[in-house]
Amino acid sequence: MKIGLLRHGRTAWNEAGKLQGRTDIPLSDQERERLSSLTLPKEWQHADLLASPLSRAHETAEIIGEKTVTTNANLIEMNLGTWEGRQGAVLIDDSTSGYRHVEEWGWDMRPPSGESLHELKARVMPVIDTLASDTVIVSHINIMRVILAVAYDWNFKGEMPFRIKRDRMQIIERDGDKWRPAGEMVRLVQRCV
Repeated sequence: MKIGLLRHGRTAWNEAGKLQGRTDIPLSDQERERLSSLTLPKEWQHADLLASPLSRAHETAEIIGEKTVTTNANLIEMNLGTWEGRQGAVLIDDSTSGYRHVEEWGWDMRPPSGESLHELKARVMPVIDTLASDTVIVSHINIMRVILAVAYDWNFKGEMPFRIKRDRMQIIERDGDKWRPAGEMVRLVQRCV
């Protein structure tokens, strides 16, 4: 069984460099139009489609999936506490913010008034572990980071062993009771007209 992990489309806050967290920022009109030209590759069109309930992820899944989307509240983005709505670049420059580059987080990283990576892992991995068939999950960057950190056995210290890019799925597969990376990223494809 394989899982394709896909990040939601762009929002106005993405364009402004703001951290969205659980704030329900919708896709931009331009992004809706751009996504409408894309779909899942043929080999993934049979897969179940699961998404975060936040509109930017759910709508991305609806647009590219062209089928029923199931949502799961445990796939909502990480609670970024007081960092939500602020620009990452500004937080990095503020030595009192506690914000650091992802390669320096460690599993214990917790935004002020937010959720730790351990807590995020505890709510996300049971969802992943109970999936029974090939599934595309449309969610958020920190959800993907945690799932991929587990698959790559990465502890959020040092260079990230994976990349997350828009319009590309990271693939993982079950290996016994563990998850592992399964090949190269898979691109969304142009929709046939």
